[in-house]
Amino acid sequence: MTEQETLRVRAMRLAVFIVVWDVLEGVVAVTAGLLAGSIALVGFGIDSSIEVFAALVVIWQLRAGAQARQRQSLRLIALSFFALAAYVSYESLRDLISGDKAGESWIGIGLNVVALAVMLPVAIAQRRTGRSLGNQTVVAQSQETWISNYLSISLLAGLGLNALLGWWWADPVAALIVSGVAVMSGIEAWRESNEHEAHGSP
Repeated sequence: MTEQETLRVRAMRLAVFIVVWDVLEGVVAVTAGLLAGSIALVGFGIDSSIEVFAALVVIWQLRAGAQARQRQSLRLIALSFFALAAYVSYESLRDLISGDKAGESWIGIGLNVVALAVMLPVAIAQRRTGRSLGNQTVVAQSQETWISNYLSISLLAGLGLNALLGWWWADPVAALIVSGVAVMSGIEAWRESNEHEAHGSP
């Protein structure tokens, strides 16, 4: 097996792992969020579905070859970034306007801690693999994994600051910053797709 093929298989396995993990994570987060009355946790679970979509795009792209379908897949990843940013912005602004506080949930806190422990190494491995492979779709999807990690951190910070200082607004404000990062990442992915189009790449 060539080095390119080895990297392609590794990227595929990482994407499959993300799909499986995010399906489980999403179910637990939405269930815990509904039980605790936490919009933040429910939103975290819905974010998982967007990540599943992005990972499925990577699998679809890699199945055709290490460099195939780059333009189309990058545009799909860009759209998933925009969808993520729109949803997070909507929920954050709604929380700020209504004054909704993140409900306490030890399951949700534990889930976010475990998610960070699992997905930080995955995001690092995915980015390194994508760069070694020269595959911008894999690199772009790794950025989406990083954004999910940022959301985990903001949610944990929000729950902690709310519990310690009563700063209920910390989580939605942090999430708005994360949504800005998602928009910039989406724009970057779309620009990458245009470069592939300009060079006549599929």
